[in-house]
Amino acid sequence: MEFFYDVVVIGAGHAGCEAAAASANMGSKTCLITMDMNKIGQMSCNPAIGGIAKGQIVREIDALGGYTGIVTDRTAIQFRMLNRSKGPAMWSPRAQCDREKFIWSWREVLDNIPNLNIWQDTVDELLVENGEVTGVRTVWGVIFHAKCVIVTAGTFLNGLLHVGRVQLPGGRMAEPASYHLTESIARHGITVGRMKTGTPVRIDKRSVHLDEMEIQDGENDFHSFSYMSEPRKLKQLCCWTCYTNPEVHRILREGLPESPLYNGQIQSIGPRYCPSIETKIVTFPDKEQHQLFLEPEGETTNELYLNGFSSSLPMEIQLEALRQVPAFRDIAVYRPGYAIEYDYFDPTQLRHTLESKLVKGLFLAGQVNGTTGYEEAAGQGLVAGINAHISCHGGEPFTLGRDEAYIGVLIDDLVTKGVDEPYRMFTSRAEYRILLRQDDADMRLTERSYRLGLASQERYDHLCRKREKINEIIALTKAFSIKPALINDTLESLGTTPLAHGCKLIDLIGRPQITLANMSEVIRPLGALIGDIADRKEEIVEAAEIKIKYQGYIEREKMIADKMQRLESIKIRGRFDYNELQSLSTEARQKLTKIDPETLAQASRIPGVSPSDINVLLVLLGR
Repeated sequence: MEFFYDVVVIGAGHAGCEAAAASANMGSKTCLITMDMNKIGQMSCNPAIGGIAKGQIVREIDALGGYTGIVTDRTAIQFRMLNRSKGPAMWSPRAQCDREKFIWSWREVLDNIPNLNIWQDTVDELLVENGEVTGVRTVWGVIFHAKCVIVTAGTFLNGLLHVGRVQLPGGRMAEPASYHLTESIARHGITVGRMKTGTPVRIDKRSVHLDEMEIQDGENDFHSFSYMSEPRKLKQLCCWTCYTNPEVHRILREGLPESPLYNGQIQSIGPRYCPSIETKIVTFPDKEQHQLFLEPEGETTNELYLNGFSSSLPMEIQLEALRQVPAFRDIAVYRPGYAIEYDYFDPTQLRHTLESKLVKGLFLAGQVNGTTGYEEAAGQGLVAGINAHISCHGGEPFTLGRDEAYIGVLIDDLVTKGVDEPYRMFTSRAEYRILLRQDDADMRLTERSYRLGLASQERYDHLCRKREKINEIIALTKAFSIKPALINDTLESLGTTPLAHGCKLIDLIGRPQITLANMSEVIRPLGALIGDIADRKEEIVEAAEIKIKYQGYIEREKMIADKMQRLESIKIRGRFDYNELQSLSTEARQKLTKIDPETLAQASRIPGVSPSDINVLLVLLGR
């Protein structure tokens, strides 16, 4: 049997769902091939979306017309905005989701996209002729002819599960691995490596002494992931926290000879920033406790996820150690934690479009590129889906700059620097994080997506109304003059210095104690303007306030970003003896000497060379 498509997507995880949706919505006849149609958008590990920098990626996906944010809002059972004590560049949305409802919400989305078909099967061969993709073949012998193929196979390529010394093939617990596809891709010169990740034990809520744990509530304000979502509909639940103790650590330490991570059974590298509990006690031997988070898996289930206790130790050691935590003394579990090893492909062999440099029409996205995390995968999938459509039908390749999106930072890091461990996004990886705030992803990206034909007219019209209202608020604050007699009583009640003479309202909004909300109560024109906003009022007011309060920082970072755009033309090879530049960090001197970059832009992307090191070179060039 044979089928003919523009785009075929292999794997229906977070990358595959976004890739298939994007290419189909742009007009490409698309087929999404998955082993199990009941596991579409499966959250293999934590049932949560977002977090530090990851939440910003989801907002960007939403701004571009993707669906991860919409599905998350529909299925959220707890929402929090992380880092609210810091500046807005660090604010990061995060939501616990109902795992099963998340799957079926994604399925509903995909089932209703024109041009998109779903096929349940396993791909075991990539078809290539003269260095160009022609399609795929499945284990059932079905051939899918395609102009472009997007591989988003997650952890399934030659996946191997570990619990203690027990090893079983699989892409996830109780799900088969995918064989032969790696070899089919590698024969075209694409470099393959192995990585490792893991997941913790799942606990029966009825066996936990929850009254002995600290409750962690969510927030139920106007914040959400999607710029288009309705308020959350599911029951909002709490999480719980507790700590390990020296007795837990003693049992884990005695079990290390049975750990696949320490007995030589696992050779591949795991995620640095999501370590197993055994890695924590080895890396931090003097630390007497580690925090654990007990998180609900769904609105109605008793299954709980134990965040912070990822492990591949034998199941009896996992249980014995956990029972030393007072709240877990009677613990019952659904299944133990486990580790998984899987194949990935060297991302430096990709273009910024995520198309292979070696095989035309082959795109790779998600964990197969050496990343970790649903959000990083979904962002790559969206970019791959857009560019696969463009490859089929013509047009300029779609790429995102480091000053445009966290997705741009992610992809540039992958294709420029490569990976030697599973890549996770952090705000610290972005030089321009003041420009890449979660509140303004739509301002940065929706217009580009609309011009591509991906973002809908409704989404674009919403952006235009929002931008108009933000500009009206800012214009009023710039024009409105404040007299001391009008405002000083209010300023004193808010704990800020009264005015000695008049000023513009925008100057007052810059004070930390002053907000548009409390000023709208005493300044009628501002109150009237805000009162007239009918749709998503709080979101618009917050966005305007951030732009006012951080205007100086934003403008300064824009200037730096514009300067960095010009660095591609600044040649530096042969101009410096880096070992003599003591104002550079030691790592920067070593890396710059070794690589001897051609341009300042290339130097800026070398691992270990920080933005401050680049600024040093800029100063020296100016001299």
